[in-house]
Amino acid sequence: MRMFTSLQARLAIAIGLSVTLLWLAAAAVTAHRVGREMEEVFDDGLKATAQRILPIIRHDLREGRQRKDAPPGHDDEDDDDARPARIGREARYGEDVTFIVRDRDGQILLGSRNADAAIFPAFEKRGFLRTATHRLYYDTSPDRNLTIAVAEPLEQRQKLSRKMLFGLLAPLLVVIPISLLTILYSVRRSLRPVQVLQQDLAHRGVQDLSPLPDGGLPSELSPISAGINQLLERLKAAFNAERSFAANAAHELRTPVAGAIAQAQRIRSETQEEQTGQRAAEIETTLKRLMRMSEKLMQLARAEGGRLRADEPSDLRMVLKMVIQDFARAGEARIVSSVPDVPVPSLLDPDAVGILARNLIENALKHGADGGRVDVALEADGVLRVANDGPVLPPEAMEKLMRRFERGNGKIGGIGLGLSIVKVICDRAGADISVTSPRAIGKDGVEVKVTIPLA
Repeated sequence: MRMFTSLQARLAIAIGLSVTLLWLAAAAVTAHRVGREMEEVFDDGLKATAQRILPIIRHDLREGRQRKDAPPGHDDEDDDDARPARIGREARYGEDVTFIVRDRDGQILLGSRNADAAIFPAFEKRGFLRTATHRLYYDTSPDRNLTIAVAEPLEQRQKLSRKMLFGLLAPLLVVIPISLLTILYSVRRSLRPVQVLQQDLAHRGVQDLSPLPDGGLPSELSPISAGINQLLERLKAAFNAERSFAANAAHELRTPVAGAIAQAQRIRSETQEEQTGQRAAEIETTLKRLMRMSEKLMQLARAEGGRLRADEPSDLRMVLKMVIQDFARAGEARIVSSVPDVPVPSLLDPDAVGILARNLIENALKHGADGGRVDVALEADGVLRVANDGPVLPPEAMEKLMRRFERGNGKIGGIGLGLSIVKVICDRAGADISVTSPRAIGKDGVEVKVTIPLA
């Protein structure tokens, strides 16, 4: 059933069936007309045979009567002129001709070899007659004393007709398959622009909003391509406005939030009231969470709208070491890293690699076991593994890890954007990401594996 949903298959089948039916109809009409022409030819031959044989028989019968009236003692065997009239009669009249000759009273005077009188109805008039088995022609001598009936079996005509019909249909057995293959090739070649357009749309990523190529498209497809390009432009403008708003809002919030944090810290240090100091601390915590959220929103906007491919490859080891050093300077000593001895080049932008690695490590530190270490390993084939110790995640929690603003059941503090940012970068960069719980080594914890494409 899927074949009939294809425009190419529909056109090929419709044109193929039409051409086949036209060929068969033309062959049928031709066979009918040729059959009629052959009937006329056969009838003309039958008539010509009768008109040729009747004078010969009339002459032979007249000579026979003359010999009968000859004087006594005349020997026919010694008459050299009479011998040809008796010898080789079949050759004289035709071996393949079936006929009989009757007199005026209907008595049979002469017939061809093996002629069956039952197939010859009585003479009624000159002309053609058809019986159930034969086609006959009747003729008379000028004095109407002799009549001749020449017969031809209908089976012989049908045999010749079948042979003629096979001669017409035999070329069609070759022409029709060749025509169908030619039609299929022509349809596929004509619909090649449609296939190119379909493949272009099918192979696009979810983030690819570049316009479709409009060169070489048929006039029927040009409006469709133009309409899709207009839609893509509107979607691109809407996404850019959304990302720009998120990035600008997050950027503009940093300065006033930092000032508000400083004021909350000053109030907490200057006040002597315990309740006021506690409220100032809560305000500071909330503002810091707002600061982290603004940073994550900026990273998300960078991941969704920024350029993720660099012109020159960079070593992933250097970027990963810098991220780990930043965590070490912040006092985080639970990270155990492992990098290969050979460079790991990739065209992925170093900033994007840094955002990806930072979010993975932050997520592992935040949701791992208290005091448990975080293993960060980069392999020579571009596989980055980040694993922590902690409880095993249930399947329903695994499904929600990549959703935005989805937080786990571990430590309080996350905003649920870390793995979402990683997922966006992986989708746009063509990297594979997978989450395993429990981790490959051990019976607990979570391991995130990212396969970064190498240069």
